[in-house]
Amino acid sequence: MSTSAGREPNGELRDFLRSRRARISPAEAGLGPGADRRRRVPGLRREEVARLAGISVDYYIRLERGRNPNVSASVLEAVARAMRLDQAERAHLFALARPKPGAARLRPVPPQRVRPGLLRLLDSLTDTPAMIMGHRLDVLAANALAKALYTDFDALPHRDRNLARFLFLDPAARDLVADWQTAARGTVAALRLYAGRHPHDSRLTELVGELSVHDEDFRQWWAAHDVFAYTHGTKRYRHPLVGELALEYESLTLPDDPDQALYLYTAEPGSPSAHALRLLGSWSAADLTACGAKVPPVRRP
Repeated sequence: MSTSAGREPNGELRDFLRSRRARISPAEAGLGPGADRRRRVPGLRREEVARLAGISVDYYIRLERGRNPNVSASVLEAVARAMRLDQAERAHLFALARPKPGAARLRPVPPQRVRPGLLRLLDSLTDTPAMIMGHRLDVLAANALAKALYTDFDALPHRDRNLARFLFLDPAARDLVADWQTAARGTVAALRLYAGRHPHDSRLTELVGELSVHDEDFRQWWAAHDVFAYTHGTKRYRHPLVGELALEYESLTLPDDPDQALYLYTAEPGSPSAHALRLLGSWSAADLTACGAKVPPVRRP
């Protein structure tokens, strides 16, 4: 991804900076309303970003073209401030502009394993849906209530145990997730953030290619270069057995593996969602299967 003499320009960095520059208006950047006049393209010009960041126009142009492999942290901080990047976008900028040394070719990422103690922890959480997700949003483990909420990922082939594949390739996901478009777009942005840290993950390339071929929404959102970090928030569901649920989620990064995160879903005490969650937990796996409420496995296009 990095460049030097004889190497290809950093295309991911180029596209990300262009997308962020086009997104912010001169007024939002503090240039005043007059700067919006006589503008042929949306967003900021390169020279305006350079001026806001306190660097030369030539230096910024080289950076945006992906031809500045030795950019300093202070310059990246200045560009991030000029473009009003949030924390996830800033981290993505640093990952793209200062990639880890190593061969710039696609290679398999070693498989992830969940510690036995964490598996026991998941199983002990009988009233809370909980999952551990890893590389490229792979579902590494899920407790019984999470399986009842989403699908039994353990019953799927290893390749299909992935939240992005579930959202985009399983028709049931669009019925289950109440605001599917927002959730799916956030998933794409989370994959973009991961791609900045692991640009040579061959399975990520395979996943992105498959979803781009089979889903127009995914293809458009991937090209937007938005990034997002799942930390906490609210997700809404329309479950076929218990109806509507509004669940708050917390994402906890595991200290010995920053690419594994524990996701916990809770409902406000005394709320209809809390009642629905208790009802869902009262069903056994056999009950769910017998009633046809189990979300079907990911279809193979």
